[in-house]
Amino acid sequence: MSQLKTIQDENLPTWLPRLALHGGPRFLQIADALQAAMAAGSLQPGDRLPPQRQLAAQLDVDLTTITRAYDEARRRNLLEGRGARGTYVAAPKVELTSILDLSMNTPPPPDGVDFDDMLKQGLSQVLMRADSELLMTYHLAGGSDSDRKAGAKWLEPMFGRLDARQVLVCPGAQAAIAALILALTAPGDVILAEPTTYPGLRSAATQFGRHIIPVEADQHGMLPEMLEKACRQHQPGLVFLNPTLQNPTAITMPERRRKELAGIAQRCNVRIVEDDPYWLLAEAPPPPIATLAPEQVYYISTLSKCLTPGLRVAFVLIRDPHERERFLVALRSFALMVAPLTAALATQWILDGSADGLMEGVRKEARLRHRMARDILAGRYSGAGDGLHVWLELPAYWNSAQLARAADSEGIAVTPAEAFATGNVSVNAIRISLGSIKDRGRLQAGLQRLSHLLARRPEAFSAAVV
Repeated sequence: MSQLKTIQDENLPTWLPRLALHGGPRFLQIADALQAAMAAGSLQPGDRLPPQRQLAAQLDVDLTTITRAYDEARRRNLLEGRGARGTYVAAPKVELTSILDLSMNTPPPPDGVDFDDMLKQGLSQVLMRADSELLMTYHLAGGSDSDRKAGAKWLEPMFGRLDARQVLVCPGAQAAIAALILALTAPGDVILAEPTTYPGLRSAATQFGRHIIPVEADQHGMLPEMLEKACRQHQPGLVFLNPTLQNPTAITMPERRRKELAGIAQRCNVRIVEDDPYWLLAEAPPPPIATLAPEQVYYISTLSKCLTPGLRVAFVLIRDPHERERFLVALRSFALMVAPLTAALATQWILDGSADGLMEGVRKEARLRHRMARDILAGRYSGAGDGLHVWLELPAYWNSAQLARAADSEGIAVTPAEAFATGNVSVNAIRISLGSIKDRGRLQAGLQRLSHLLARRPEAFSAAVV
């Protein structure tokens, strides 16, 4: 049997292709055909499209499919409605801002995943199964029993089966980090971290009056002998590590190094905050440090980096019940709870398998974008081939702040090394985020523009003066 359904109607618009039985949702095939026809010039601004019922009959699909196709085309700014006169091809939308954002670490939109439909179905299931009043009232911090069970399931790839009571639900990883700092340290305490690390740590520590001291790292992450020396010298309240696809360097710490650091934490009786947002995106990552020293390590995993930032939900694994209560007291001081509707949607997606499907799509799209970056940036690319970002060391004739300013004047946003420094900047690099630009073509254009800029010397660059 042929995999294609040939469209027989002679009156069918010429811009429509054959509908593939296994080519994804039909409404997306129709919207894609509209977009391709406009790009090719076979459809022009002002052309009138067939009425929805007529097109549904011609394609032998239901009216809902055509309605969704037209809605999707409107969302892409391809069509405009003119009341009783019908639907017309829209004029190109004028983009007043042309910034290509390579600065924000967000998951790329996965190809072939109908996120709008997934969102509608997920919310429909939540509203059908939950009491709407419970979704609109205060909840205890730490999550409901169902939310904690979902968190335990989310963490199964890292830890196997968990007692859901050990898992706490938070409104994002930043809130979890802040609550751990408040719960486990006192004003004036030292927090040890790598020389370049997640900026949210520095922000929270500064606000709470804690001091971050950098510990030397190499190509495998924090150096064990330097950690032990710093522990004995500073008596730190916490050690902060982001060991998998580290932000910003994209280093994944090997298992041997993780074991060495866990052993030092145990010998020196120091606690580790293991912020691990990218573990599920990595190719065969080593076991978390929290599996090696479970009583010393507080583990954080967020949905924002694997699924979508709109789900401000993170899970924190804390083994000791007294430490869990201290954490919740700290969390309640500034973030009473996760928004119940958001938590319920995250729980629904995790328990019904939708989260796994979305994450797999994000993982595939991220790896495709890494291949694109490797091809365009050539010898400068030093990524891991997965995750959301690339750490790009710069040629000697550029420094990172200077390059970031030059890129901004060219309509490209990147993040310089200074944004991640816990002490004096010791590396000349920028972070390039690959997920924040939705369209691959625009991402490709941004990377190519950045590659051309890198090849130029600063003296060849001059900003306009007005």
